[in-house]
Formats: sequence, structure tokens, C-alpha cells
Amino acid sequence: MSREENNNQPVTTKPAPGRRRMGPGFGGPPGMMPGEKAKDFKGTMVKLVKVLSKYKIGFFIAFIFAVGSTIFSIIGPTIMGDATTEIAEGLLDKIRGGKGIDFTALGKILLTLIIIYAVSSVFSFVMGWILSGISMKVSYKFRKDISEKIHRMPMNFFDTHSHGEILSRVTNDVDTLNQSLNQSLTQLITSSVSVVGVLIMMLRINVYMTLLALLILPVSVLMVSQVIKKSQKYFKQQQEYLGHVNGQVEEVYGGHTIIKAYNKEEESFEEFNEKNEKLYESAWKSQFLSGLMMPIMSFVGNIGYVGVAILGGYLVIKGKIKIGQIQSFFQYIRSFTQPINQLMQVANMFQQAAAAAERVFEFLSAEEEVQTVENPVSIQGLNGNVEFKNVHFGYNPDRIIINDFNAKVYKGQKIAIVGPTGAGKTTIVKLLMRFYDINSGQILIDGHNIQDFNRSDLRKMFGMVLQDTWLFNGSILENIRYSQLNATDEEVMRAAKAAHVHHFISTLPDGYNMVLNEEASNVSQGQKQLLTIARAILADPKILILDEATSSVDTRTELLIQKAMDSLMKGRTSFIIAHRLSTIRDADLILVMNNGDIVEQGSHEELLAKGGFYANLYNSQFEKTA
Repeated sequence: MSREENNNQPVTTKPAPGRRRMGPGFGGPPGMMPGEKAKDFKGTMVKLVKVLSKYKIGFFIAFIFAVGSTIFSIIGPTIMGDATTEIAEGLLDKIRGGKGIDFTALGKILLTLIIIYAVSSVFSFVMGWILSGISMKVSYKFRKDISEKIHRMPMNFFDTHSHGEILSRVTNDVDTLNQSLNQSLTQLITSSVSVVGVLIMMLRINVYMTLLALLILPVSVLMVSQVIKKSQKYFKQQQEYLGHVNGQVEEVYGGHTIIKAYNKEEESFEEFNEKNEKLYESAWKSQFLSGLMMPIMSFVGNIGYVGVAILGGYLVIKGKIKIGQIQSFFQYIRSFTQPINQLMQVANMFQQAAAAAERVFEFLSAEEEVQTVENPVSIQGLNGNVEFKNVHFGYNPDRIIINDFNAKVYKGQKIAIVGPTGAGKTTIVKLLMRFYDINSGQILIDGHNIQDFNRSDLRKMFGMVLQDTWLFNGSILENIRYSQLNATDEEVMRAAKAAHVHHFISTLPDGYNMVLNEEASNVSQGQKQLLTIARAILADPKILILDEATSSVDTRTELLIQKAMDSLMKGRTSFIIAHRLSTIRDADLILVMNNGDIVEQGSHEELLAKGGFYANLYNSQFEKTA
């Protein structure tokens, strides 16, 4: 619709740069959660578990393979220790004058080890494949649900939420949820099983060595948690400043023509430098602190290794354990601390998943507009008579902008709606198509309340040509055919000829198959308008809505379009929102609006003769163009 209603609608602003969600992979080591937390973690996780419960069979199979993979990998260090013991005892036997190392036995041990690790890898691959499949299915479902939800949302939702915020639900939030689930589910299962299995194997070797190894663990956890606590603040700052930088870059890219026109390159560069400097400072501090975690863990872990080595050596001397078991124990210590660290990361990833899932669930649970009604009125056989009866409407309930609007429009009439900016002209059309529902009163089509139609059926009766053209990335043929997908190529060409755009299309290298780019910037604004007019002609609707449809074309083209429109509008009810009053002199009825009310109505000559509001508007435009 035209921009004139901006002062009537709720103001839609861009999200604050700090709110831009950049998804995973920006700042922090794997598993770190630099972004926001869910407001209702428990409630969101309950909903998420309910969604995941549909795949419980897959989870059960993945768990079986995870247990199998972990068991085989846990057995490995023990067998490796047996190989070490075999070598050590063989060397001692050789020193005593015996046969030495039994290479046959050693070969069997190594072959067994290879088979065990191979089986463990296969089991791990199958588990990962199953869990990845589940996470992708969940993401697919959420994207599908969001896509379907968007089409059921009322227009006021899009007025009060920025496009970027809505798109982030489909892109960033679902991607974050997918990656978090994929990593966290795999690590949760494997790490939990590994911790239990490795602990059993460590106790099996020696209880005292296990207790000594476990005493070191709280020290490591305490020190790392302190580092995480301090770094978390800088990670959040990094995410915020990253949003500021990206927001500024996006604005500069989108408005580079204006920036160059006003010589504002230097100011833009200085603003970028200021924000980039803050991003650098927060990123440096967050990365520095996160980089301390591994050295701290390694230092504490090495102290533990020294203690275990001394105790293990003493036990070997006493004959309590074999030398190969010390080597196995060292491997188990490493295998024990790694899954614990992973479980700590899983907790952070679940926070990340919950925050993303919460935003998705909020969107999916938002109030929808009613799409269908019981016993809907059929649009077959309707003529296009329209009546507004005592219509009241406000975008906000406490601010009514359409007051007691009444008008009768008969089939085939050409109705012009004029008035100053903000008078409510475009709002009337939005109400007619049920983009918004009225507060009170009735809008009737052939005597039927528009609320008794299914929304999709109602909108099939309308063809629209807006001041702001909308074309998508695709061929010209596809863009014109958008209003009637089953139209033949010949029908598309006839519509293009009626809109006086066929000749222009024929001069293009690929003709009707020329692909418009994402912004349709490879054709002029006037040509885009002509293509949308051809699209409306192809739709062959009962009621036409023209929102300053010729505002973007030159005078010669405007005259051609007016002729095509006159032919198109014969026998059809037409609503024309006009700013240039010279274009609607031949309208059957002109509705003059001001502050949401019809202040005058009649033909062009009748309104001029009254010398009232319309006459003042018309004469002011005439004086400006004179």
C-alpha cells in the first residue's frame, strides 16, 4: 500500500543493533554460550522434549550404538596396557636369559585392539548419523511450521515486528537450535556413558589411584568456572558490538548512493571505526580469557598425572599392579576428564538451544487471524457491488482513524479515493481486503458481509496494482503469471500487450525469459510498474484496486496505461487511490477523505462546483503545476 498511512499505523522500527542474533560460531570456544538465555528454560525444554519425543525410537537406537561404541573404546586402553605389560615382561625375561618378548601374543593383542577400535568407530558413526538425522528433521519441521505460520499471521503483527526479527526465527534461531541439538545430544549420550564406563575401569585397576585422580577434578572445575564467569561478560559484549558493526555495515551498504551523494563517506568510516574498536576490545578480552581455560586444565591435569605416576610406581614396586596398568590408567584419566568437560559444554549448549527454541515457540504460539469460516459464502456469480456501513476502525483500539464511514459502490463503477496524506485512503482498501478487521460496522460485497467469506476466497476477487511494486527473483514470464499460475504463455503475452509492456519485453535479450534480480534493479521503476499492471490484467478480477498505479511512469506511458486501464475496468468495480487529481476526472464517484471521514463525495464537476475541500485540493495542485 502507499506510504501515506505511516502516521496511522504503529511505528515499525529496526531492532536495536545489539539484538541482532548472529547465530553460533561468533565468539567463544565450542560450547560457549555468548548470547541470551531463555526466560523460561524449564517450560521451553518441556516443549522441546515433547517435540523430540516423536523420535524416541531413533534416540533409543542411537543410545544402544553409543553404549556399544563407548564400551569398545573403553576396553581399548586395557588391551593397550596388556600389550605394554607383555613388552615390559618380555624385556625383563630377556635380561634374565629367557625367550624374551612373545611377538605372537603381542600381535594377537594388537589385532584385537584394531578390531575393537574399528567397531567402536562404526558404532559412533551410526549413532552420529541417527542423531544428525533427528536434529535435521526437527529443524525441517520448525522451518515448515514457521513458513505456514507466517501466512496465517494478521497484518498488525508485521506492523509491530521488523522484517529482520521475523526472518531471524527462520534462519538464525532454527540454525542455532539445529547445531545446538546436533552437538549437545551426541555429546550428552556419549559423555554420560563414557564417564560411567571409564570410572568403572579406573576403579577396577586401583581404588587409591582413582581417588587421587578424582581429587584433582574439583580444583580444575573451580578454576575453569571462575574464568568462564569472567569471560561470559565479554562474550555478551562481543555479541552486542558485533550486532552494532553488522547493523552499521548493512545501513551503509543499503544507502551507499545517499552517502556518496552527501559526501558522508568520512563520517560513516569514523562511525564504523568507533564501533569496530569496541568490538575489538571486547573480542580480545573474551578470547584471551577463554584461551586460559585449556592451559589451566592442562596444568592441573599434569599435576594429577605426576601424583598418579608416583603412586602407580610405588604400587608396581609393591606388586599390587602391573606396569601396563599405569599406562592404561593415564589413558582413562584423559578419557574421564574430557567427557566431563563436554558435559559442562552441553549445559551451555542446552541454554543456547532453549533460547532459540523459546523464540521459535513464541512465534508459533502467536495469535493467528481466522482464515476460514463455517458455511462460507461462495464468490461464484458475485458482481462486485460494495457497501461500507457505519465502519469504524483504528490500528490501535484507543485511536480510531476511520469514523462512521458509509459508501455505496455499484458494479462497474470507477471509484476514486482522494485526500491529504494520512486521511485514511489506503486504510479503506486494507479493510476491504480484510488485511485488517474493522472495529465495528459492516463491509458488504453483493450484500454479503466480507467476514462471511474465507479470506483466500475473498482475495481471489481482487486485483491490485500498488505504488510500491513487488517483483521476485525470477523470469518476467513467472512474475506476470504470479496472479494466475495456470495461465498459458499466450495469455501472459496478451496481458503484457494490454499493459503496453510487450514491446519493451521483446527488446530484451531473453525476452519473457529474462531473469529479474533479487531487487528487480535490472529494470526501471516505470517498467516494474508496467509488469505489475500486466500481472493484475492477467488475474481478471471482479474488483480492481489501483494505488497510484501510474505514479512511477512517464507522461506518455501514463496515457497508454490509462487507456488500457479504462478497457480493463469496464464491467469491474474499481477503487483508485489518487494523489494526482488530474488522473481521476472521469471517475463515476470521488470519495474525498480527511481524518478518516468522507467529507465530500460526487463527480469531479460536482465537487468543483461546491468549492469545498476537494476544490481546494484540486486547485492547489493545479497552481503548483501551472
